[in-house]
Amino acid sequence: MDNSIFLAKFWGWYLIIFFLILSLNPKRIKQIFDDLKDQKFLILSALIAVIVGLLNIVFHNIWEPNYKLIITLIGWSSLFIGLALFVLPKRTVSWLEFVNIKLVQVIYMLLFFIGVYLLNTAYGIVFF
Repeated sequence: MDNSIFLAKFWGWYLIIFFLILSLNPKRIKQIFDDLKDQKFLILSALIAVIVGLLNIVFHNIWEPNYKLIITLIGWSSLFIGLALFVLPKRTVSWLEFVNIKLVQVIYMLLFFIGVYLLNTAYGIVFF
């Protein structure tokens, strides 16, 4: 299986599942931000974000103007957020909280639509 299709399936399902979890249990978001105040959780989260970002970039750093660009940007975003959590943890957490509070509906809809788009591309379910 092509790396791009595999990652489109992975990220598509991940984004849809994450969208459903946050939509059905909105208290989970507050819990995540509360947990980020714990240094152990913060370091573990940053480490996972850096690893996921690096793996995504190493296996898929394709800058074509299609679904492959979305996959690449997810990897780079993960890497940068993970590094920011390591280097500037308090500032990054407060920035993430601010963005989440101001753009919560936009973020949810982006999660959903990007997930649907990636799954559609990977499986060819709907044509649009």
